[in-house]
Amino acid sequence: MVAGKDRNKGRQRGRGGAEAVVGQVGGGLAELEPDRERPGAWTLLIDGAPQSHVDLGDPAYLDFAYQRRIGHLIDLAAPARRPLNVVHLGGGAFTLARYTAASRPRSAQQVVEIDAALVAFVREHLPLDPQARVRVRAADARAGLAKVPDGWADLVIADVFSGARTPAHLTSTEFLDDVRRALAPTGWYVANLADGPPLTHLRGQIATAASRFTELALAADPVVWRGKRFGNAVLVAADHELPVAEFTRRVASDPHPGRVEHGRALADFAGGATPVADASAVASPQPPPSVFR
Repeated sequence: MVAGKDRNKGRQRGRGGAEAVVGQVGGGLAELEPDRERPGAWTLLIDGAPQSHVDLGDPAYLDFAYQRRIGHLIDLAAPARRPLNVVHLGGGAFTLARYTAASRPRSAQQVVEIDAALVAFVREHLPLDPQARVRVRAADARAGLAKVPDGWADLVIADVFSGARTPAHLTSTEFLDDVRRALAPTGWYVANLADGPPLTHLRGQIATAASRFTELALAADPVVWRGKRFGNAVLVAADHELPVAEFTRRVASDPHPGRVEHGRALADFAGGATPVADASAVASPQPPPSVFR
């Protein structure tokens, strides 16, 4: 799910008269809106909430700010062009799997998406490159993660929303225990989080990740950091040093510049929040209606 400045550029007919595509999926009404500025590019919306942007002609192009930030982490996770083993929890339009396949050929990827009808809808209208090594499994994200072999993944990327909210069972320490099990010792956990004032959910997710990983960094728009607007934040966590300086530089140079915090500053931002367990977990907050206007 994408909010604020991350959202699509406009729901208008694209160049060449491309028409929107609509279909009913498990999560609601799916719409593919043509990008008015990029021929061959589409925005996926579910019940009006933007989920993904895909450029079929240039899968290395990432339009949404939060996806660009995750793209930076995919770039920084290993030397350029080296293949990675990647688990994507949440499929959307497979934007980040397409990006990884284009930027790191021969990568082995698993996409776990609970909405089988959405998977079929995207496959029909935005087909994956048949040369890409992307396996798509229609399953609950946590159930799919449980099937990943121990230590297999270089990256576990969580971008899961039911409607516009992250399900409660994907916010807990127990969930992160299974993420850590699936990760290689040098692997990274990356999550797209969404929250608004007073940022209680975001602080809790930082505390939860800090209880399981030794190194964390978080990228978000300055207005989100200040608690002025609902929006996305990208968390990266690992048990080894992260390339925070380079990640910070890239996020600051994006078309919509963001800010990265880590270390003591990030711990101070969490402000004494406590880790979330399965027994107390709740879904992320519902965005205000104005977010998608």
